[in-house]
Amino acid sequence: MLPIPSLLRSFQEHYDDLLKFLTRRMNDRQRAADVAQDTYLKLLKVEQQALQVQNDRGFIFRVAGNLAIDTLRREQRLAANLGEAPEHGEAVDPAPAPEAVLLATERLEVLGQALQQLSDNARQALLLNRLEGLTQAQIAVRLGVSESMVAKYIGQALRHCRDWLQQHHE
Repeated sequence: MLPIPSLLRSFQEHYDDLLKFLTRRMNDRQRAADVAQDTYLKLLKVEQQALQVQNDRGFIFRVAGNLAIDTLRREQRLAANLGEAPEHGEAVDPAPAPEAVLLATERLEVLGQALQQLSDNARQALLLNRLEGLTQAQIAVRLGVSESMVAKYIGQALRHCRDWLQQHHE
């Protein structure tokens, strides 16, 4: 039996998270599963080309996100071609509904409060990882701590933010 290449192994390890990510993006679990399958096929091609990937998980999610966007655009074009689009005289506002904007703004404010409750290192580790895409090793160098400490900071920050959102946003 041949060993599974690291990118495909990483895909298998992160499949549940990937499916949740795609389901949120596509609003349909079945379509998300189809895109996940397309992602796997795309990763097979990458493995066959022996391309070097720095961050397997990040790469997989980027590929899946791009495929989801392509799928949604293709579906929109198809719907427009089949006449399912609104009447030509009717304007469509692409902006989210005002209620959605309000809820998102409130949730963002609550999340900002949660971030302020964290220690400086935990907040920085989380933001560097999630917003700037730095690896734990890169964050460790920047903060002058061990990689395991960075992992603890990020885990602590994520748990705190999750708990804070549940507590203050129900």
